[in-house]
Amino acid sequence: MKFNVDKCKTMHLGHGNIKSEYQLDNKVLYSTHSEKDLGIWITDDMKLEYQTTEACKKANRMLGLIKRTIIHKDHHILVALYKSLVRPHLEYCCSAWSPRYVKDKECLEKMQHRFTRLFKDLRDLDYISRLDRLGLWTLEERRNRADLIEVFKLCKGHTLLPLDRFVFLA
Repeated sequence: MKFNVDKCKTMHLGHGNIKSEYQLDNKVLYSTHSEKDLGIWITDDMKLEYQTTEACKKANRMLGLIKRTIIHKDHHILVALYKSLVRPHLEYCCSAWSPRYVKDKECLEKMQHRFTRLFKDLRDLDYISRLDRLGLWTLEERRNRADLIEVFKLCKGHTLLPLDRFVFLA
């Protein structure tokens, strides 16, 4: 297989990495600190902050688009638009990159919080009450549910990955 050298990059992982220079077809490969692969940003420090930030930026743009373009702010219409246009950016492949730091979780939750504030008749309620009225869960609850579904699939053998690779039963 031939590689396109202009599209090849290197990323040095770990604190003790000597950061060697690599070549392909006598061309030095560009070294990068972050790279997007299958829609997920991976950084050389293996932290997920950049992925969270990028997801929030995309969701924020889509939420702004909805806010600017939709005149009739009916609950059913806005919730359907939110679920199809905004939330996928916040949850894409969350089983792989689910945030661990509180600040990253708050960044994601802030997008849903902003969405619930679009409804003038719900603004006097707290965030959880607004979610209940709109029939939504917090993003943290949805990530936990997604993780539980993945564990269930592993236990029932509905994946190609064997359970004993992740869980050691005594």
